[in-house]
Amino acid sequence: MYIITMAKIKNTPLVEKPRKKPLLKSAEPLSKTTHHQIQNRRYIGNKQKLLDWIFTIVQKECPNSKTFTDIFAGTAIVSSVAIKHYKNVIINDFLHSNNIIYSAFFDNKEYDADRLDNIINGYNNLNPDDLEDNYFSDNFGGKYFSHNSSKIIGFIRADIQKNKKNLTPKEYAILLASLIYSLDRIANTVGHYDAYFKKSSIEDKFLIKLIEPLDVKAEVQIFKEDANKLAKRITTDIVYIDPPYNSRQYSRFYHVLETLTKWDKPKLHGVALKPEPENMSEYCKVQAKQKLYELVSDIDAKYFVVSYNNTYTSKSNSSKNKITLEEIQEVLNSIGETKVFEKEHQQFNTGKTDFSNHREFLFVTKAKR
Repeated sequence: MYIITMAKIKNTPLVEKPRKKPLLKSAEPLSKTTHHQIQNRRYIGNKQKLLDWIFTIVQKECPNSKTFTDIFAGTAIVSSVAIKHYKNVIINDFLHSNNIIYSAFFDNKEYDADRLDNIINGYNNLNPDDLEDNYFSDNFGGKYFSHNSSKIIGFIRADIQKNKKNLTPKEYAILLASLIYSLDRIANTVGHYDAYFKKSSIEDKFLIKLIEPLDVKAEVQIFKEDANKLAKRITTDIVYIDPPYNSRQYSRFYHVLETLTKWDKPKLHGVALKPEPENMSEYCKVQAKQKLYELVSDIDAKYFVVSYNNTYTSKSNSSKNKITLEEIQEVLNSIGETKVFEKEHQQFNTGKTDFSNHREFLFVTKAKR
């Protein structure tokens, strides 16, 4: 039986350690079918169910294109399809957790799958009774996760960091992304980390599973930058734009994943246990229209593809759009001929918003410059 420990390790992060106590009830043998796929996330604005519709339109309306840029990539679901159709793909998002996930799925770097399986199997043999409390369990135990699950999650995160020097960059990214995907599936929330359910008891059910990296043939560049700043430095045939139009700040909604990824152990505040604000998007404020105009004006692209959903009439203040359908058309018409496509779509709902008659829009603009 193999397990990573916090002991000093010279040649490999794996050391042999026999088990004396039973496994967690949730532990099970890993297989290819149990690996997390890139789409297996609960994430606001996830375009998984719209991919066929989006790319049918893009392929028709943006011919002879070789470079595709996903400048607000989010889950990178759109990028996972783009790599099958375009020679060069640029992926960007300023969240730390999303960036490490992109490295895990898209980077064409060296890693040892068997070694990772051994590490994961070792982690799934951890018994919380053997572990001391840690930053993660002290803050999030009994809230976003059970106390025992939090002890294991915190131990694994610290262990990955401790042994980073013994891992390839790709192995490090895969392990961290696997931890993010695995804990996200069991979080005691509606799908984000703005709040948690108040329960007297939370089930111990954490099990870490590996993500399955993508088979990438395209040349992929990964960035972690403000989209408007990156736009000034890149050239692309197609830029896909899916910014957060409403007031929901993604860095705040996914702060637990950000804290876990950075592992800087910040002081946390309030009932939701959030760190000091970071990566606050201007697209979630009244400046949204101006920021979109600056973005499309600055980026050197032939085609602009913009996703938009009509939640601006929502009863939920956080779901009200900061930029309207008409304003997007106005901005895009200023740079070229624009076509509008629409489709009925059931949007991800956090519980407060009425999404009746909800529609998804896709704007395609051919730049006149």
